[in-house]
Amino acid sequence: MSITIKEVARLAGVSPSTVSRTCTNHPSISEQTKEKVRKAMQELGYEPSAPIASPNTKTIGIVLPVSEKDTYENSFFLETMRGISQFCNQKQYFTTLITGASTDEILQCMRQMIKEERLDGIILLYSSRQDPIVDYLYGEGIQFVIIGKADKYIQDTIYIDNDNIQAARDATSYLISLGHERIAYLGCDSARIFSADRKSGYILALAEQNIPFRPEYYIEIPFIPYEDPEEIKKTLSMKERPTAFIANDDIHALVLAHTASQMNLRIPEDLSIVSFNNSIAARLTSPPLTSIDINSRQLGIEAASQIINHIEDPSLLPTKIIVPHHLVERKSCAAPAKSR
Repeated sequence: MSITIKEVARLAGVSPSTVSRTCTNHPSISEQTKEKVRKAMQELGYEPSAPIASPNTKTIGIVLPVSEKDTYENSFFLETMRGISQFCNQKQYFTTLITGASTDEILQCMRQMIKEERLDGIILLYSSRQDPIVDYLYGEGIQFVIIGKADKYIQDTIYIDNDNIQAARDATSYLISLGHERIAYLGCDSARIFSADRKSGYILALAEQNIPFRPEYYIEIPFIPYEDPEEIKKTLSMKERPTAFIANDDIHALVLAHTASQMNLRIPEDLSIVSFNNSIAARLTSPPLTSIDINSRQLGIEAASQIINHIEDPSLLPTKIIVPHHLVERKSCAAPAKSR
């Protein structure tokens, strides 16, 4: 009985479609996976029919995180996609957006597109712990790039990131330099690696100045609320309330500023705020926000550059790129009242 493609796939630990794409030398399959499949083919004595060169479709899939209401309202994703599109246009590559209300929905869409050989590579616009989408792409040997830090398969994964620990450290140190010691942090879901890293940088900067970390000053809100959150109200109502806040992004900062205003707290006289992303919202709000610019568009450009480089030369080693950040000072920060 002749050896089947399914037996090769089972031995190599991949899907039959990956074996098929290896036989046609499809650019979406990494060299590492191709070697694993070829080894299994040789071991089993599998001989494919004469391979037909599989054309590069020149299409990159862009994957958004599971569709939360704020995903489409966050300028980070828009700016990053702008950078990806800008570079892909220059290289005459197409892009297609992959979204879904659940991880399973995204996976189903992705599997179908890969099966039909409509994608050459994937860019994930986020990084999360224990992400089944990353497991699937890695297991199938599909070329992919993460915008953010890889959680696993680190040596084999291409990723583009900021130094989020240092960025939060810089934001915290800036507030400390103004005289603040009661500094709070407003973050999102700590399963998002960038948020966990920023929390670490915040705690590190406090420790460097011998300022104790106060758990009651740390607030985590997974989704952007449309009403003033009770967690923020509670923190701003404390007897020793914070005199300054670091907000995980500009949208969180706007929610914080609105809540503070509802409680008759003035910015920056009563509460200083440093945010992240430096979006148009940071520039147009009143007062305009001091914000860490993480160069979102550059993150997208670098991601597109790397995925295309690795599609066109699969022998390249996985790249890790850190895009620099900088703090933009505006009107949302001042020395605490007791220092003025």
